[in-house]
Amino acid sequence: MNASEWKEIKPAARTLAQPMFQWSKHGCPMKLFPFIQLLFCSTSILAQSALPQVVSGRIERYENFPSKFVSSRNIDVWLPEGYNDSLKYAVLYMHDGQMLFDPDQTFNHQSWNVDDVASDLLTQNKLKDFIVVGIWNSGMTRYQDYFPQKPFETLSPTERDTVVTRLIRAGRASESFQALSDNYLKFIVKELKPYIDHKYAVLTNRENTMIAGSSMGGLISLYAICEYPQVFGGAACLSTHWPAGFTLENNPFPKVILNYLNKNLPSRKKHKFYFDCGDQTLDALYPSIQRQMDDVMKAHRYTERNWLTRYFPGDDHSEKSWNKRLEIPLGFILGK
Repeated sequence: MNASEWKEIKPAARTLAQPMFQWSKHGCPMKLFPFIQLLFCSTSILAQSALPQVVSGRIERYENFPSKFVSSRNIDVWLPEGYNDSLKYAVLYMHDGQMLFDPDQTFNHQSWNVDDVASDLLTQNKLKDFIVVGIWNSGMTRYQDYFPQKPFETLSPTERDTVVTRLIRAGRASESFQALSDNYLKFIVKELKPYIDHKYAVLTNRENTMIAGSSMGGLISLYAICEYPQVFGGAACLSTHWPAGFTLENNPFPKVILNYLNKNLPSRKKHKFYFDCGDQTLDALYPSIQRQMDDVMKAHRYTERNWLTRYFPGDDHSEKSWNKRLEIPLGFILGK
């Protein structure tokens, strides 16, 4: 079954999303639906019935959250243990939401285990109170959603053809590929965030609204804070996929994304940036470009108060690696 066939058999999107499940380590799922899993690319699972099991707190799911900007997708909201409507929480928006919480439900049996890391840090009183909004990717349109659109559109026609052809060969795009990340960000800012702000006891200002992801999710997090500096106060970009492809040879994209960032980085006084990378598997492509990005940050007079880049020799491009170092970006952008 492909994505279009799936959309045809799903009921029309609800005008207002409702949580489908609640499940914590102390309880059982309130509802059970037949298990359905569709795998379209290496990090995407379009739909599955059971909620992720978490070690602390609970997950509330909004299945097929409707949008006029992007295809509908699941949203998993993690609420920490003791979540209380009388308090106010910061919000961390994270991409590739199906990979965040439960390795038993992912294609590679790995996950970020965000609930484990966050719960430990909250227990140690190292972080401000916060919730996590996990935004599922939508399968084969993941690259379209996450590819920074304005830099892509500055490529010459020949350069664009080169980038797209390589994505097609890698199975990440079709011949009709277009970067649609401006619409993806509109979905987050104009549809999802207002719903979260209304539904949950959260602080809605920039200082308490963060965004994070890895690989292409790191790239779109960086693009988000540049396009909406009034909305997002911090971005955590792990293993940022600077090439937006799978080779550095004759690749025009790193140059245009660095040029874009040099022109569009927001105020260092009001924003925080975290970057990192390993040097194994796909991460082997990143250190040289990350050092160029570090130079951009220095040129914009970012300091250790609002910018941190870390290098992890020996780490590869995997959820296992991102989990191992997750406490560092969480502490940096959400620390007390």
